[in-house]
Amino acid sequence: MDRSNWNRRDFAKVTAAAFGGIVAGTGMVREARADNAEYLLKEPHVCRGLNTCKNTGASKKNACAGQGTCATAKHITCAGQNDCKGQGGCHGKAGVNECKGKGGCAVPLMSGEWKKTRAKFEKIMKEKGKEVGPAPAK
Repeated sequence: MDRSNWNRRDFAKVTAAAFGGIVAGTGMVREARADNAEYLLKEPHVCRGLNTCKNTGASKKNACAGQGTCATAKHITCAGQNDCKGQGGCHGKAGVNECKGKGGCAVPLMSGEWKKTRAKFEKIMKEKGKEVGPAPAK
């Protein structure tokens, strides 16, 4: 269709179609972000107190979920060094990054990031109806 032949009705049709695509895409993004939270419930985990089961901490001697003493994911010192999805460090994506090399920073986590991630972990475990033990000492 030649643009010089457009009228207001043609413009309204194209605008409505574009807006519909944006609305449909927005729902997909929200769904993908929710799925990433599930990475926190998978092993290996990125720091102390983020293990999902008994004996899945680094020492293999924890009594229950949330009591592991250290990360079981590969210890890294910088952004982009993580081996897999869900094994990166910070920027609000600790343990929920989308793929290899997309992690924020160090594993085990820094103190501030650990607190946010632990709170997110406890919330997800509670929603799943799973008990979490008290966090191990630093």
